[in-house]
Amino acid sequence: MSRLGAVAIALLVAAGLTACSLRMQPAERARPSVKPVPAVAALPPPKPPRIYRLAHLDTLVKLPGRVISLYPAPRRTYEQLPPPAWLAPPAAESEAEELDLTVEEKRQLQQAGPKVKRVGKTLWLRPTAAPAVQLVNKLADDDTYTTYEYLTALPDIHYWLVSVHLYEGGYYLLINQRTGKRTRVWSPPSVAPDGRHFVCGNSDVLARFEPSGLQVWSTDGPAPRLLWERQTEWGVSGPRWLDNKTILFEQDFFDNGDVDTRVVRMTVVP
Repeated sequence: MSRLGAVAIALLVAAGLTACSLRMQPAERARPSVKPVPAVAALPPPKPPRIYRLAHLDTLVKLPGRVISLYPAPRRTYEQLPPPAWLAPPAAESEAEELDLTVEEKRQLQQAGPKVKRVGKTLWLRPTAAPAVQLVNKLADDDTYTTYEYLTALPDIHYWLVSVHLYEGGYYLLINQRTGKRTRVWSPPSVAPDGRHFVCGNSDVLARFEPSGLQVWSTDGPAPRLLWERQTEWGVSGPRWLDNKTILFEQDFFDNGDVDTRVVRMTVVP
């Protein structure tokens, strides 16, 4: 066979194989239809109660520039902390008696001993190393109206506590049982377990006759020393000590036309 014939035969064989391979290819099949999975709408994040969105209630700016944080606290924990025993007066015998401040004062004077007496309009307190303190009621129908109500003795810090009632509002006096020195405070003090500090919290967010806020006092010295005080737009009610540095209290705040309350925790002593 000539070379030219062999080449021709090879070309014919190759063409036949190519045609055969094309004929043997499987027919193309359409892909099965896949339905798109509908997108699941993202759930909105849970909406916190309004109180937790009022950020201005969570901090107290203490001069010079220090910010103290306030944290929500369980009411159950707050209620387990003992309040001063004298803040819970005995049950009144009648509704009229409950409204009469002089009735409760008489009860307290019976327990005060000979150093505290009332004679008519005058309240007498006799310190051990100073002349007697004389507080005289002035029952005028104007801004000079002033009455003094004896509340209790504070043995942890050696003071008497007197409530001063004015024509509008009032305040409290701490009177040293030894020197007779008077210290004006916003509220009855809540004394730390170790007796080294006390706080006075007040709440008058509606009438605003009295300051709302917090005072922190030190008892290391011959007289109470005011460490710091801040007037706030929210009120401090019933502060109780969790330990020697931390208090829990009811924070009263004005919101949506009404006064609401929550329990918060706050470190007041560094």
